[in-house]
Amino acid sequence: MNPDITASVKPEYPVVDRNPPFTKTVSNFNTLDYLRLSTITGVSVVVGYLSGIKPGIKGPSMVTGGLIGLLGGFMYAYQNSAGRLMGFFPNEGEVALYKK
Repeated sequence: MNPDITASVKPEYPVVDRNPPFTKTVSNFNTLDYLRLSTITGVSVVVGYLSGIKPGIKGPSMVTGGLIGLLGGFMYAYQNSAGRLMGFFPNEGEVALYKK
């Protein structure tokens, strides 16, 4: 069994790191990744607040929605950052930064 998940699909862009560690992937977040993370978190807080109005649990519902949005936004940003490092998404900036 091959544990390498990238073996079935060939990257379309230059590969910077075939298997990037967590710290490198997080440090590779760009402005758009942080914008997406904060937008998803903010929308989730509002949805949590609105969904808690009728039962009268606005606070806990808002916090729960915010935590779910924060986790989802982080996972989305992580996916994009790792995809750029592995060559699955356009990565001109990463190639210029890491391939000197």
